[in-house]
Amino acid sequence: MSDLQPWRNPRPAPHLPQVQPRLTQLLIPGWLRAWWPALLWAAFIFVMSTDTFSAEHTAWFFDPLIRWLAPALTTAQVDLVHHYIRKSAHFTEYFVFCTLLYRGIRGARIGWRWSWGLTALFIAASYSALDEIHQAFVASRQASPYDSLLDSIGAFVAFGVIWLWFRVRNRRSAAPSQA
Repeated sequence: MSDLQPWRNPRPAPHLPQVQPRLTQLLIPGWLRAWWPALLWAAFIFVMSTDTFSAEHTAWFFDPLIRWLAPALTTAQVDLVHHYIRKSAHFTEYFVFCTLLYRGIRGARIGWRWSWGLTALFIAASYSALDEIHQAFVASRQASPYDSLLDSIGAFVAFGVIWLWFRVRNRRSAAPSQA
């Protein structure tokens, strides 16, 4: 039969699981696979720093929600809860951002390196300062060094959590081999 069809390849076609890892590497560069979450999160932070998400514009959402959850609160107390929600968002945004930056800096490598963690922390703290400068140019926002400090504290806590994660993980993986 092969004499009658010389153009046929005697090897069978590869299955998708055999081709998929090579195809993924060709379509998406390695640096982009590592960095896209951090870049997307940086864009999210930038959008959250616009006029649309200023305190005046988020009050329409949070005030009714707070009043529904705790109807006995006074207007001043609702404003205070709204303030704490917004400040918690600062902390949380940069906690996540520092974690994603560490992932991007680490890339395909594994483990913990102080240089990777400190670089992620430095980038997050620098971005928080730039974010506050951006807010100085938005009419309904205020640039505050305290917000930048809170952002940096969130990044620093993420730095500490990542360090602890790898430290505990390394101890657990080393413990069975010592026994």
